[in-house]
Amino acid sequence: MKWQNALKDYQHYLRIERGLSSNSIDSYSLDIERLIRHLDSTESRVSPISIEHQQIQDYIYQSSKSLSPRSQSRLISGLRSFFSFLVFENYRDTNPLDLIESPKIGRKLPDTLSVKDIDNLINAIDLSKPQGERNRAILETLYSCGLRVSELVNLKISDLFFDEGFIKVTGKGDKQRFVPIGTTTQKYITIYKNEIRSHQLVDPKSKDILFLNRRGKQLTRAMIFTIIKSLGKQIGLKKKISPHTFRHSFATHLLENGADLRAIQMMLGHESITTTEIYMHVDRTHLKDVLDTYHPRK
Repeated sequence: MKWQNALKDYQHYLRIERGLSSNSIDSYSLDIERLIRHLDSTESRVSPISIEHQQIQDYIYQSSKSLSPRSQSRLISGLRSFFSFLVFENYRDTNPLDLIESPKIGRKLPDTLSVKDIDNLINAIDLSKPQGERNRAILETLYSCGLRVSELVNLKISDLFFDEGFIKVTGKGDKQRFVPIGTTTQKYITIYKNEIRSHQLVDPKSKDILFLNRRGKQLTRAMIFTIIKSLGKQIGLKKKISPHTFRHSFATHLLENGADLRAIQMMLGHESITTTEIYMHVDRTHLKDVLDTYHPRK
């Protein structure tokens, strides 16, 4: 079996069997492509079937010189997944990653913004320009609904169910969920949609896409990053922020104000509650209030 054939089979498995998005598949594939390039550079003739533990170990050791512990861990995880697939398909008997341990990296706590920071960012938007109304609606939606940036740029007009107070969100692996949306955010989306978007010449391919660029096409993920970083610089914000910072802030503020962790998990679209539990470590001050309120022995 050749490496490229094995990689194509693996990509097909990730898409069909695991239902991963194109971005996730690209990320998994990159780990394998880097290994293939390494083997080519060393003129190694091993195949996906014949490569052994020590050769993988040598590659990881060389890679670790330029990677952080977190990146090393991700690389090992990606390779382990690929070879697990080969074992599952009976191409191999063993996984050469079984004896390779990932470095200890600890749990990275997400960066968050205060409510004041978010207000300052939104207030810094220039509403005298057409894209100002759009940008305000974008930031309000990110914070109000806790969306991933990919979910935001793919949000459709047909996904808006304002009468019911929900939007339909398509997340990782094309899994859909309904997320509640507040009246304030509904108002800003409606202003943008009726007063700005309705006057644009819309590209036929983006006819149902909610947030558009000046040319009437779907916004890119990179454009959302640029908008947010520009506003952060404008108000002199010292921390690094991204669209995901609003998602983290959404979850953290809900938890701090007494929201149920399971409800937050459903709104964020996390498959596992353990992913959501990271927000329990962001700010522990509210935990004492929970104990004082609900425990019989205060």
